[in-house]
Amino acid sequence: MLELRRLRLLAEFARRGSIAATAAALGYTPSAVSQQLAALERQARVPLLDRTARSAELTDAGRRLAARAEEILSLVETAEAELSAQADTPTGRVVVTAFPTAAVAFAPALARSLGEHPGLAFVLRQTRPGDGVRQVQNGEVDIALIDDWTGKVPDQSPAVLEFFHLRRDPLVLVVPAAHPMSDPGRPVELQRLREEPWMAAPPGEPSRQAVERLLDTVGGARPVPWEFEGLHTILSLVARGIGITAVPALALAAGDRGVAVRRIPECTLAREVYAVTRRASVRRPSVAVTLRAIYAAARDVQPVPPES
Repeated sequence: MLELRRLRLLAEFARRGSIAATAAALGYTPSAVSQQLAALERQARVPLLDRTARSAELTDAGRRLAARAEEILSLVETAEAELSAQADTPTGRVVVTAFPTAAVAFAPALARSLGEHPGLAFVLRQTRPGDGVRQVQNGEVDIALIDDWTGKVPDQSPAVLEFFHLRRDPLVLVVPAAHPMSDPGRPVELQRLREEPWMAAPPGEPSRQAVERLLDTVGGARPVPWEFEGLHTILSLVARGIGITAVPALALAAGDRGVAVRRIPECTLAREVYAVTRRASVRRPSVAVTLRAIYAAARDVQPVPPES
């Protein structure tokens, strides 16, 4: 009999491509992963990995079993969800991971809403960009809140996942409260702001790329932004009058004081925000009630005043 735990390790190895990466993703030591995969080979009675002194890769049989493992694990989760759906009361532990600005923006509403279900243990974690989809697919978390600047993530993701669109998050201009452009009666003119000290995330970050695209619209050589890790760090520096920035509106949900927020005319730069879960999990009462709470939180949060 093939063990589910070992099949999960094999499926993870197929995604990661190495024992070390598999161990890091699942919190095991490389030695433990290697031993469990060797035990699975003995159960299967065929070689699943082609090992060398420095690496390992799946054999043809290993690739076929890894594909079946994904199907088996999905069926097991579906069966668990069907059993859980028989209960009317959401119970158990639900783990949600989110990109930082969504975690900060949605946490208060989620705490209030899910606090009405005493049998539900709710965990909210922050994650790095790009990790949420993988964590849901691997079963590390139940739901992920992700942002997508490309408009392609849902179409390029595995069919076992389901995406729920939460909101569109536009790029907005943020200046110190005493800045001339803080006056809502004054039109936003990016051309006049080109020589200001701009601040942005490090190169490669989606929000940094959005700032660069925004500055490209005013033509000529764009100013080089000062680089800081974390949008909330950048906003705190703007509040101190050190520079200006453009960030997704959701980053302002914490109510940063000392800044003025302006909508950027004719700017189409925005990210889409999604909740992602495994299709087999949607029927679980605990996941379903959490998704409803996330929908409500995304709808109700208003990070930018209408007059900005």
